[in-house]
Amino acid sequence: MSESDFLATMAARSQERADAARARRSPSDLLRQIHDLGPAPRLHRSSAGFDLIAELKLRSPASGLLASVDHDNLEQRVLSYAEAGAAAVSVLTEPSRFDGELAHLERAAKTLEVSSVPTMRKDFLVDPYQVLEARAAGAGGVLLILRMLPMDALARLFDTALEQGLFVLLEAFDERDVETATRLTEPRLGRQSTATSGSLVMLGVNCRDLISLKVIPDHLEALAPTLPHWLPRVAESGLATADDAGRLAAAGYDLALVGSALMTGTHPRDLATQMLTAGRSAKRAAACS
Repeated sequence: MSESDFLATMAARSQERADAARARRSPSDLLRQIHDLGPAPRLHRSSAGFDLIAELKLRSPASGLLASVDHDNLEQRVLSYAEAGAAAVSVLTEPSRFDGELAHLERAAKTLEVSSVPTMRKDFLVDPYQVLEARAAGAGGVLLILRMLPMDALARLFDTALEQGLFVLLEAFDERDVETATRLTEPRLGRQSTATSGSLVMLGVNCRDLISLKVIPDHLEALAPTLPHWLPRVAESGLATADDAGRLAAAGYDLALVGSALMTGTHPRDLATQMLTAGRSAKRAAACS
């Protein structure tokens, strides 16, 4: 299956899920629920210059089953991420390849209310309805895949997220996607730091090839110089150790999204803490050089 076929397949399945959900519950019903909620949980960046988005991911197409969920261990895992200092928790909600559910997002968001750590819906989102679903489930943010949709569809998702007060992680794979991110964000946000503009928009780089599903070595470092300075930069995929976090922080990344390493590790809280320590140390060293 080619990259375009993979994304097209995932997009089609996602649209089917959105259509089925809309048939069960209208957008107006979702909006009424959202109206009764408090403000969306905010993602707060650390002054130390490097942050972690820790991920709840039960299955990976590249690695197979990573973990199972019972009534307790989902809550325990996301709490361990918060205790380690994660700025946000990403929750996979895609069912066919990742064993995800919207209910996992709801459970994680509820569990993390006490710690004020927001959740992010990670999925192959194609419909603004799915952004409303995330908001109604208690999420503070959503991930949007830049190359999966045309600009007008991306804009509808992006605008809905901003209207709902959600943070947005835009996922790029190459320089073409970076250009798409610039065209999407500049007219809406300008070139000011989004950390101070009232809504946090981040640009992530995924270094996993969508055909082979293998991580491409050095892809994150190669693309780092092309990323716009006004968007916080997120390194995605391929981070397994504290050294990886330090290396990518030194390359200019401000956050790391880490899933498989945390899901398969024996002590995820310790690994998350070590990654944060290494990334922040690298940032301090870079600032002093």
